[in-house]
Amino acid sequence: MKISSKGLELIKKYEGFSPQKYLCPAGKATIGYGHVIQSGETYTMLTEKEALALLDQDADIAENTVNNLVKAPLNQNQFDALVSLVYNWGSGNFLRSQLLQKINNNDYIGARMGFLKVCKVRGKTIQGLVNRRVAEANLFNEGNNA
Repeated sequence: MKISSKGLELIKKYEGFSPQKYLCPAGKATIGYGHVIQSGETYTMLTEKEALALLDQDADIAENTVNNLVKAPLNQNQFDALVSLVYNWGSGNFLRSQLLQKINNNDYIGARMGFLKVCKVRGKTIQGLVNRRVAEANLFNEGNNA
């Protein structure tokens, strides 16, 4: 599956666009639409066009994670919500999560609730993450398989 324009808009809304490098709440150097600057990358300023290209690359990674790890059937909204989560939370966190276990056990209700359990950075609840996770959970629930 591929993320829809609706899913990309969700990511863009909650990541926001920054043309300059900044530190995210987790303390990572970030730019554009939440692109974590990797070792060897030297971004300090981006145009929105460049940021959209990075968004597409990063979304591809999140899509691959969801496509490879989720064994249960997903509708487009569920897929989009999971890609948004993985984009923000990271593939490793998703791999080790109870949320993934619940999805793969066809517990879509438990999975939906799992979004709301990952709203902290360094042990502190972040309201922006709460808002994002509620939006992702609601999208996940649209047309759900439960």
